[in-house]
Amino acid sequence: MVSTSTTGAPAEAPPPTSPPSDDHDDRAEGMAFGWAAFFVALLALIVAIVAVGLTFSLSNDDDSSGPTYSGPPKVVSVSLTEMAIAPKSLEVAAGQPLRITVTNDGAAAHDLWLPNGDHTDMLEPGETATLESDGLDESGEAYCNGPGHRAAGMVMAVTVTGGGSGEPDGGSGGEPADDAATIDFAAKADEAFEPYDPTAPPTPGATEHRITLAMTEEQIEIGPGVTQKLWTFGGTVPGTPLRGKVGDTFVVTIVNEGTIEHSIDFHASKVAWNDEMRSIAPGESLEYTFVAKHAGVYMYHCGTAPALHHIGNGMFGAIIIDPPNLPAVDHEYLLVQSEYYVGPEGAEGDLTKMQNDAWDAVVMNGYVNQYRDRPIRVEPDERVRVWVLDAGPSENSAFHIVGTIFDTTWKEGSYLLQPDDQQGGSQVLDLQPAQGGFVEFSFDEAGLYPIVTHKFSNVGKGVLGLFQAGEVDGAGGGH
Repeated sequence: MVSTSTTGAPAEAPPPTSPPSDDHDDRAEGMAFGWAAFFVALLALIVAIVAVGLTFSLSNDDDSSGPTYSGPPKVVSVSLTEMAIAPKSLEVAAGQPLRITVTNDGAAAHDLWLPNGDHTDMLEPGETATLESDGLDESGEAYCNGPGHRAAGMVMAVTVTGGGSGEPDGGSGGEPADDAATIDFAAKADEAFEPYDPTAPPTPGATEHRITLAMTEEQIEIGPGVTQKLWTFGGTVPGTPLRGKVGDTFVVTIVNEGTIEHSIDFHASKVAWNDEMRSIAPGESLEYTFVAKHAGVYMYHCGTAPALHHIGNGMFGAIIIDPPNLPAVDHEYLLVQSEYYVGPEGAEGDLTKMQNDAWDAVVMNGYVNQYRDRPIRVEPDERVRVWVLDAGPSENSAFHIVGTIFDTTWKEGSYLLQPDDQQGGSQVLDLQPAQGGFVEFSFDEAGLYPIVTHKFSNVGKGVLGLFQAGEVDGAGGGH
């Protein structure tokens, strides 16, 4: 009898062991090859995954979006005035967003530019704007981009912590441009050159004078082969000369045909600075009315900040207000002394040079040595009056004519010398910037008479001219 178990089938004896066959060996080899292929494929997949991860990491390392910042924005209030930004410095974390409230507390238009190029619009006096930026990568300089404002000191140092250490790009200066044009004071103007007419405007008969002056930006030659982008009244430097008498009314309309703000300040007027003298934007006009209450040869100029830059770049002229009972003479001339602070060829004058009193040229009526090669022609014994204005903006004048003596000098509204029994004579009319007067004289002999400032360090810098009395061999063209 065969016994059974309630937990499973009855045990049976194992079958007899037989030797392995060739078919079994083939199956074993196939399985071994399959596992090897699987491990090779797995290894390749791992290598690929690592490579992708490395590439992604390198890509992130090259990301130029700059540092990230997860905290709150930096909130700052900034005030703009002439010519400063308050506060003077700003510290911000790399990548930290900025929210800047910018207020123009000055009298001229200003804006604010950050080192990364983010900026406000140009703000009129009293206006406020909010400047928002996603953050900065490197230290640098915030500044006002108004003409000459940055160079005049409207800058704020920006320090970025945890980021780059970039330096400001040089706008605030201290160093003049190293690519400035060079004036050759020995060079002569070509034959087609026409000098600035030195003839003083005649005294008008009317008592009211209506004048329109366009304020423009012009490419003007200031010496043989040297051109600068000058800012002008009426398209010339000096600007259009004006004349009247004590008690006359002047109604002057200025029209801004340039690309930046300008204004006008008549030293002959007594008006409120914040009214007629205010700056106007490109395309705007302004009517400036005044009564001439005092005699003098007065300067007029642009007063838009920085006034140094506007005057130094050509925005000045002269207005003559005759003293009562001014006697007649044979010839009247107007000579305006000024300086040039040369920038690169075809560019504006260098404000840093202006701030350092580092003029390149001192000239009469806007051009280097123009009356040296085009003498002012008169005759011996004729009575000559020369009105002289020192427009500066910074250098004085010791007006002198070699070979004659002034028998009449009138300075800043009063006679210093007139012909009398004392037979006194004057050798120099001394003027500081913005001062003016006139001298009267005659030439006893035919010949050439140099016009100079007796500050002789400036004579070789472009201020030399000539009077030609009578016929003179080899004197060249006269005027």
